[in-house]
Amino acid sequence: MTISTSTTSSAFDAYANGYDAALEQGLSVSGEGKNYFAHGRIAWLQGALQKLKFQPDSAVDFGCGTGSATPFLFDVLGISSVLGLEVSSKSREVAEQMHGSERARFLLFEQYKPAGTIDLAFCNGVFHHIPPQQRASSVDYVFRCLRPGGLFALWENNPWNPGTRLVMSRIPFDKDAITLTPPETRRTLRASGFEVLRTDFLFIFPHILKWLRWTEPMVSRLPLGAQYMVLGRKPVG
Repeated sequence: MTISTSTTSSAFDAYANGYDAALEQGLSVSGEGKNYFAHGRIAWLQGALQKLKFQPDSAVDFGCGTGSATPFLFDVLGISSVLGLEVSSKSREVAEQMHGSERARFLLFEQYKPAGTIDLAFCNGVFHHIPPQQRASSVDYVFRCLRPGGLFALWENNPWNPGTRLVMSRIPFDKDAITLTPPETRRTLRASGFEVLRTDFLFIFPHILKWLRWTEPMVSRLPLGAQYMVLGRKPVG
């Protein structure tokens, strides 16, 4: 596992305490805050899991940052236990302070050895920070975390959406990120052995056009949204 580079770690250590504020500042052009998007991602994932009749009990949050997805994984998905994995030691400390409990623990990547026991892997906006040459090994790490039949929900920023590019340009830790197109993400998952089940695009309309959001489920397969989710499954056999 090579995501744990000193450059990536030190960069996010510097933003650990101000991460949420910087993210809110960048997202402000949409008229929404980070919790709107955090809840929206998990709620959308819940709908996808319901269609598959898949109820996960355990989840790993790959690149959990300060742990902001943790409450939504519990409250929306009904997860029993969450393991947050992070490259930045300071971000991990913040996550532990804010969300640590008997049900949620937070570790650095090097502190956890994948054992093929996790039901669901969740990842949001992490892979555009991983150098392209290290992405395959990162997906392989997730693959080894999951039990056979386990699912990987990989959310990424959609580089085809001009609003996404604007938001990323306003966030200090996203300015130099190397985005992934949906076809790139699907190829990367398949190369590590995942079966790709679906690709969905979400967050088309900003707050000023929120009255149009009811249409988003009908066009979620079109590459219009600010983010997309590729859902992969680890084969059973």
